[in-house]
Amino acid sequence: MLNRVVLVGRLTKDPDLRYTQSGTAVANFTIAVNRPFSNQQGNREADFINCVIWRRPAENLANFMKKGSMIGVDGRIQTRSFEGQDGKMVYITEVVADSVQFLESKGSSQGGGGQGSYSSPGFQPNQNQNPNRNQNQYDNDPFKDNGEPIDISDDDLPF
Repeated sequence: MLNRVVLVGRLTKDPDLRYTQSGTAVANFTIAVNRPFSNQQGNREADFINCVIWRRPAENLANFMKKGSMIGVDGRIQTRSFEGQDGKMVYITEVVADSVQFLESKGSSQGGGGQGSYSSPGFQPNQNQNPNRNQNQYDNDPFKDNGEPIDISDDDLPF
């Protein structure tokens, strides 16, 4: 059996980051994904897909992406249910994301953005851990080139 989802779309609002009682980060977000065809009026419609991501990737998503940001989501579909206040069962189907790729740099959601992607698991940008250092705090910023080509050896590529 296979339950795998890969989506590319734009955040419809800022991710909603919360923490469980045990301190585990969880972010809920919705992405708009364009359909591959136009309707009878010639307009392209979109699907609005609810997603959830956990732990460090949830914090990274909430800290670095905002409404309008283009992201890639890799995960699975899950349906959960609970009893609503009116006593009726409520069913929720959503994508549980294993990873989220940032498909454009922070702040460029309306301008086409960069072509690179960055997977959120384990992503720990420089948070100026040493406030006494005299170097530019953006030395380790993975988005500083704004999508421009970078000088990298083919030997350093993972594929």
